[in-house]
Amino acid sequence: MGFTDLLDEVGGFGLYQWLHVTLISFPGLMMASQNLLNNFVSGIPDHHCSLPANQSLRNLSLTYQVDEKQLLKVFIPPDPSVNRLDRCRRYVEPQWQLLGSNSSVNVSELQTEGCMDGWTYDRAEFSATTVSEWDLVCSLRPLKQMIQTIYMGGVLTGAIIYGGLSDKFGRRSVLIWSYLQLAVLGCSSALSPSYTAYCIFRFISGMAVSGVILNGVSLKVEWIPTKTRTLVGTLTSFFFTFGQMILAGLAYWLRDWRKLQVFVCAPHFLYFAYSWWYSESARWLVLNRRSEEALKSLHRVARINGKPEMINKLTLEVLHSHMKKEIESSRSSFTAFDLLKTKGIRRISICLVVVWFSTSFAYYGLAMDLQKFGVNIYLMQIIFGAVDIPAKLLALGMLSYLGRRISQVSCLFLSAVIIFANIFVPQDMQTLRTTLACLGKAFTSASFTTVYLYTGELYPTVLRQTGMGFVSTMARVGSMAAPAVLILDEVLPVLPSIVYGGAAVLASCFACFLPETLNMPLPDTIEDVEEKWSGKGFASRLKEGASLKEGMVSSDGTAASKEAIALKELKDTEGTGLNAL
Repeated sequence: MGFTDLLDEVGGFGLYQWLHVTLISFPGLMMASQNLLNNFVSGIPDHHCSLPANQSLRNLSLTYQVDEKQLLKVFIPPDPSVNRLDRCRRYVEPQWQLLGSNSSVNVSELQTEGCMDGWTYDRAEFSATTVSEWDLVCSLRPLKQMIQTIYMGGVLTGAIIYGGLSDKFGRRSVLIWSYLQLAVLGCSSALSPSYTAYCIFRFISGMAVSGVILNGVSLKVEWIPTKTRTLVGTLTSFFFTFGQMILAGLAYWLRDWRKLQVFVCAPHFLYFAYSWWYSESARWLVLNRRSEEALKSLHRVARINGKPEMINKLTLEVLHSHMKKEIESSRSSFTAFDLLKTKGIRRISICLVVVWFSTSFAYYGLAMDLQKFGVNIYLMQIIFGAVDIPAKLLALGMLSYLGRRISQVSCLFLSAVIIFANIFVPQDMQTLRTTLACLGKAFTSASFTTVYLYTGELYPTVLRQTGMGFVSTMARVGSMAAPAVLILDEVLPVLPSIVYGGAAVLASCFACFLPETLNMPLPDTIEDVEEKWSGKGFASRLKEGASLKEGMVSSDGTAASKEAIALKELKDTEGTGLNAL
């Protein structure tokens, strides 16, 4: 008997769970906007050096009766590496002879200089971005990617801080605070007067995003019966998928980075307002010696689920009898070090660290540079979001029938295969390259869906939030490292794909060593994990069997011999099972 039995008695997955899961999942629509916002807020408009102050492109065009694009060739040299004008250089003197159709001037020998008068930006795709506002181009172009790295640094910091705080103060309290923090500071970032101020606001917003995601996942999982976890976990991940398409629509409609920033953060005021309706995790309350509050929460759930008769039946004594083992275990305090102390937890933590890092590494390596595909960025964002739908439906079927471990390994390995395949596609076959990139992104997204559910099921209640914070920290490291790997393109064009694909292959190997959790009750204590997956429970029974053997030898040698045979058979049978695992 355990907490899962109590959930079944108060209605299982009833009306309360439907409302609870739906309300917690709604913010997922805006989480995609937060993580992928830099694609649009810091989009790079087409640009070139501004003409000298005494020159006007429009006036010159009227004077010489020449198209403005043709006239630009007089002032801006071509970029030899791509089919466009140079973005960072201009001629020292106007080269009027280039207007002639038979001009034989060698433009590579003409003297050029940097953009002494700043840059002129094309406003067709973006009306205003951080790039055009603070001139984050040419030598300052790395600062554009730095915004995303700083944001992900905030997400990493939040995973470390809020993971531990929620195990100490509760999932609900930290989740409510995270909503408010993201709403206030996210909207404030739209008022940033400088690049530095904007980076600071994005860092703190990133911390809040971790608080929302980690505590939202745990609060959902800890109120859901075992048999519905797979379906609910996968379906709620579609909020993030639809959020990607909503982001594309908002960005296309607004085109201004400050307005877009406000629109994706303001809804969190609404989430903050209704989040007070949530019930704190009854599991967490019991394990933190707040059983009266847990009982009230269970009574409330029973009433909403149409089980009023359970209010009188469910008492503190009943609650404690169901969770006796968990309560005894909770008398000890736990830290992140406990994730590496025991054999079973240590194996889970090491494997999950690699899986989370590689999944995030490959995902953001593909998703954070949409402009490189040569397709309209708004359309590309919709496509990248839409491919998640079939991929997650496939993941749902795999999670339900094949189990968590096979699903995790398969998603990672298939994403690696597709990333490697793109290496052999010629650069001029842009459509095929884009298609393969979308498929690779779809499988990494399915891997994310799987690992969020899987992690919540692997860690015990007493360590669940600390564990989620710990392993997702590595995901944030992966998301920070992903943009930096793109620099390897200058050394060898295929290197980024080799690195992304290699990381996914390595993670799929580590995932093979994770235990299966399909249709298994959530573990509440470290002992639960060790007994299920490390063989500790078998060792205890072996020791008890040895003691029994000694006692029987002293009174009856024949019986002792039979006991030894039975004990050996038990060892052989269970040992085979453990080795297979």
